[in-house]
Amino acid sequence: MFTAAVITVSDKGSAGLREDTGGPLVCQMLKDAGYDVVYTSIIPDEQDQISAELIKTADELDIALTVTTGGTGFSPRDVTPEATIAVCQRMTPGIPEARRFESMKVTNRAMLSRSQAGIRGYTLIVNLPGSPKAIRENLAAVLPSLDHGLEMLRGEKRDCADDAK
Repeated sequence: MFTAAVITVSDKGSAGLREDTGGPLVCQMLKDAGYDVVYTSIIPDEQDQISAELIKTADELDIALTVTTGGTGFSPRDVTPEATIAVCQRMTPGIPEARRFESMKVTNRAMLSRSQAGIRGYTLIVNLPGSPKAIRENLAAVLPSLDHGLEMLRGEKRDCADDAK
């Protein structure tokens, strides 16, 4: 079982002006997949605060998977991708590519997602959109493959060739 953190990025949610439905949905999907969600937060769309939360979950809390929800669109306040890029040491472009590919089957607006995924230390960071419908579609597209990546990242599996045996 891997640990997980869920960070909701929302100006209105962090100010108590809107109920956070995205974060709890991500938590439930992760729990249903066998993850232990040990940390959650709701923060405003401020790049420095987003970066600080991502660094905290990776460096201080040593969480295996950090998932953000919100702040991945075209609005001037949508800076989650920039915060993610700023703190990651290695990007994992296949994760957002797979999510966009699956979402394009539902809506051509999927191409407008700027979400990112990357690695900081031994933590995989994955950005998701903020809408519950998009969260379901996007997380379902990649969740089954994340365990293998985390096994490799966390040193629980040495070689992908082991799967071929």
